[in-house]
Amino acid sequence: MNIPADGIGMHLYTMREVLAEDYPGTLKRLAGIGYRTIGVSGRFDHSAAEIRSFADDAGLSIVLEHVGYNRMTDDWAGALADVKTLGGKWIVVPSVPAELRSVEGFRTAAAAFTEAGKAARDAGLKLLFHNHGHDFTEEDGQIRFDILLEVDPELLGFEFDLYWAVEGGQDPAKYFQEHPGRFPALHVKDMAADGSWEDVGAGKLDFGAMFQHASKGGVEQWLVEHDKPGDAWKSAERSYRGLTEIQY
Repeated sequence: MNIPADGIGMHLYTMREVLAEDYPGTLKRLAGIGYRTIGVSGRFDHSAAEIRSFADDAGLSIVLEHVGYNRMTDDWAGALADVKTLGGKWIVVPSVPAELRSVEGFRTAAAAFTEAGKAARDAGLKLLFHNHGHDFTEEDGQIRFDILLEVDPELLGFEFDLYWAVEGGQDPAKYFQEHPGRFPALHVKDMAADGSWEDVGAGKLDFGAMFQHASKGGVEQWLVEHDKPGDAWKSAERSYRGLTEIQY
């Protein structure tokens, strides 16, 4: 089985340097490579309405936007409204602040996500959390990330970053199997032999083995990401090819 064409997207953090120069042109070129969807990360002085128009003109669907943790208390209603304007279905908190990176801090975050998730649901959206490697730190037998899995699945899902999960010592396939339906979006980011970031298909991660359980995990979107590409366009093209070639 191959990843469905309409499930292949680009998380725009990868393209941040070229987006800063030409946002609409970047989206059109991504569509030309074959990408169908995008995850927004950074506006570059454009409004949500403008970015939606750029995506529409390029024939791309916006599926989500990353919104900082503090927006949950500062202007959550505005953030939800913007994601609705973009046409997204998920609003994603990309990280927990450093001062909350403890078991107790994650319990505080879980409570905040519960309330924010209710507001997202009422707005017709779904709240997701994006993980990093340090989220899997274990304290007294408790993995921090797993605390968030205790939040009502109707209120919180996950944009699962596969690279960071592996970097944190975890097996994504196991999470898919043990927590069905919780992972509607993925960051597909490969790992080089030295542990750094690599284009999809050019590294050592066994995506095929992971994706055998993607359906159980609830995966709908496979979003390419590279945190620090040497050449964003070469990386985008190479990762697209790599993703389309994965069999599972």
